[in-house]
This record gives sequence, C-alpha cells and structure tokens, in this order.
Amino acid sequence: MAGLFDTHAHVQIRDFDADRDETLDRARDAGVTTILNVGFSLDTSRKAIRLAERHDDCYATVGLHPHDARDWSSALRDELAKLAEHPKVVAVGEAGLDYYRDLSPRDRQAEAFLGQIALARETNLPLIIHNRDATDDLLRILESDAEGVSCLLHCFSADWAAAERALALGCCFGIGGPVTYPKSEALREVVRRLPADRFVIETDAPWLAPQPKRGKRNEPAYVRATAERTADVRRISIEDVAAQTTANARAFFRLDGGRRRLG
Repeated sequence: MAGLFDTHAHVQIRDFDADRDETLDRARDAGVTTILNVGFSLDTSRKAIRLAERHDDCYATVGLHPHDARDWSSALRDELAKLAEHPKVVAVGEAGLDYYRDLSPRDRQAEAFLGQIALARETNLPLIIHNRDATDDLLRILESDAEGVSCLLHCFSADWAAAERALALGCCFGIGGPVTYPKSEALREVVRRLPADRFVIETDAPWLAPQPKRGKRNEPAYVRATAERTADVRRISIEDVAAQTTANARAFFRLDGGRRRLG
C-alpha cells in the first residue's frame, strides 16, 4: 500500500513531550510516511520547524490561529515571513475564523486572516485554513481576497452547498477523524461527492481522534482509521485512498517540485 500522509498534526506541542519519538515511530509502523506539523503561533511554528529539521518525514507550517488573532501585528507578520523562508516550511497557517469560541474579536480574526492570505501570496506558499461556525464569512473573504492562493480547508465540516462554493474557488479539503463519527452523515456525503483530486486526510493530533480512539489523545498513526472510513464511504480500497490522498498532498504542498518563490 502507498504510504499515508497526515496533512495536519501538532506533534511539536507539549502534549507529546513525553513520547514524541515513540509517537512518530507508531505512525511509521502504521504506514504513515509523511507528517505535516502545523504552527498556530510563533512558538508552535518554531517548534514545528525544529521537529522537521530532525526528521526527514516531517514538514512544518507557520501561522497564527484565530483564537490568538488579537496578537496579530506587523512585527508578528514579519517574524512569520522570516520563518516561512525555511526549506521545510510548506504552507502558511493555520489561519482563519472561529466563531464557536470567539476567543478573539471577529474584526481582529478577519484582520489576521487577511494578513495571512497576503503572506501566503507573497511567499508563494499554500494556505491552511481553520473554520468553525464561520463558513459564510470565511468563504466571502476567500471569494474576494484569496485569488491566486492555494487554500486547504482543514477538517472540513460544512455541508455540500458550502463545499461547492469552495470547489469553485479551487480549494482542497482536509478530511479528519469526524468522518468516522456516527452523526457525521453530512460530512460523509461531502466525502462521497468530492472529486478524487481535491481532498487529503489528516488527524489534527492531539485533537479529534477517530471513532475507534475517541476520547483519547489523537496521533498521526490514527490517520489510518480516517483513510479506512473514507475508503468505505467512497466504495474504493484503502490502497486507492492512500495513493490518491498522498499524491494530492504532495502536489498541493509542491513537495516534488523544489522550493517555491515568486519573482
């Protein structure tokens, strides 16, 4: 079987301090050949880079989560831009909007989101997007301000109507553990209907463990459960899911084409 690619994990954070190397080994034993550790602050972005420097099968992103959007500033943006020059940084984000917790004012969330869209465009890197209970506003921003930016909708959870709008924008979709939950039929309908070349799989470790591990700490090895449920939903083999989603991820993050820069 082709290797699995976990396109969204946070193995760099303290939840894995006690067994980080063992976590990566378990992932490899489960057939995971590539892990993207996603930054959501300056600290976690730096840690993701350091982890990627130590492991050939790990990559990193740099970004600011909407929970902390109140911290967005030109100085922070400049720091992220410097970090984005690292050869193992393959995307900006996770950036976006979160109206569920509303931990930062919504106008500041929009400001930070727009700033990171601009940063992705300037660095010619893809953008990983967080969305919770903010689909309409988020899609409006993408429709008006994200032309030319390759966008990945992390842990997509909206309905097919929203998916169609995102497909029209050229977005890629991250499918995570919730596809395995009993009440996620709307998400499974999206997964059934997505074009084969427009989605990838992820864990969001340590959060959102798939149904067989629900309530426990998530980790990259468990992306296999998401791949298996995706295969069931699409009525194809897990081998096909692994091959297609890994190819999609490598193409989206341009891992086979060398370093990307504008100009």
